[in-house]
Amino acid sequence: MAKRKIVDEGEVIRWFEQGWTYQQMMDEYKRKYGIETVSSMWGNFRYRKGLTRRIARNDDLIPWAVKPEHRQLYPVAMLRVEGRRRAGMELDEDRLNRLASWRAMLEEEDAVVHYDPDTAEGFFYVPREPQDDDIIRRPARKTTQRRNADERNGT
Repeated sequence: MAKRKIVDEGEVIRWFEQGWTYQQMMDEYKRKYGIETVSSMWGNFRYRKGLTRRIARNDDLIPWAVKPEHRQLYPVAMLRVEGRRRAGMELDEDRLNRLASWRAMLEEEDAVVHYDPDTAEGFFYVPREPQDDDIIRRPARKTTQRRNADERNGT
């Protein structure tokens, strides 16, 4: 059996509770214990211990494989914030205000977010149609390669 790299689980759990990044954990393990680690080890530990994710990956809100040139656009940024809100994660006042304003715009315009990766713009606001049951225009199938890591049943 391979040697375990986690020296003190309680210590690592405290780091998660304090919001340390995986990079901070990797650096501290190298400094303190001389042990090289990788970020996936910390993610797997978090999952096995049932610790809360610091990010919310919601592939119902972002069901597309978003091209790199479109990943920082405002509509997808707001979808990420909405995903955090739906997951019950803490949001600062600025993000809450921006999300409320953005949601109000969608409501006022009776619009939803649509993604077309084959355009320079990427994201569009399009008129809501009867099949639109959320704030996005759902594609025929999900194309995202970044599924929610806590849903490991392959769906």
